[in-house]
Amino acid sequence: MNGLHRANRTAGFFGGVRPASAEEEKLAEEIGQALAEAGYRLLHGGYNGLMEAAARGASSAGAPVTAVTLVDKHDEWGAFNRYATASVHLPDLGARLNHYLDHTDLVIAMGGGIGTLHELTAAVYYATTIRPVPVVLAGATALRLLAFLREEKWLYETPTRPLGFLRTAETTHVFRAHIAALHTTPIGGA
Repeated sequence: MNGLHRANRTAGFFGGVRPASAEEEKLAEEIGQALAEAGYRLLHGGYNGLMEAAARGASSAGAPVTAVTLVDKHDEWGAFNRYATASVHLPDLGARLNHYLDHTDLVIAMGGGIGTLHELTAAVYYATTIRPVPVVLAGATALRLLAFLREEKWLYETPTRPLGFLRTAETTHVFRAHIAALHTTPIGGA
């Protein structure tokens, strides 16, 4: 059975329009495919680069792909990638981020620009204060950012703000293991 017929979970994907490398673009596509195979539908920004790669992977395995964007940005930002099967247009960045985070069972963040950084920090804040939605940072660029945030103490664990929801995946194999563990381990567990 393909992902389209069993997609009962939703993953939000944050990634930039300019992949840092061909390897990261390939990883994004493989992540999209792994999500679909695990029964996830995909929410993403709808545009090119890593978003398109993840959407291509999800679509190849039959998952629905929804572009989540802002009202009135279509002319400025261009058409959605061809893998988007639906779209949601929201009035502002806050509504857009809330839509992502309120409707996802899993967040994946890869490298990107300031928009991706904004999405990632919103997801981490949401997971520490609202609901511990799992957040997976994937690819070398995102892992370097995470190391910097930890080293500079922008991100650290406390008893009131545990970071058990946060995972890293440098490879597709590790990402698939995280997905499998999500369905056998409680959120925040080892």
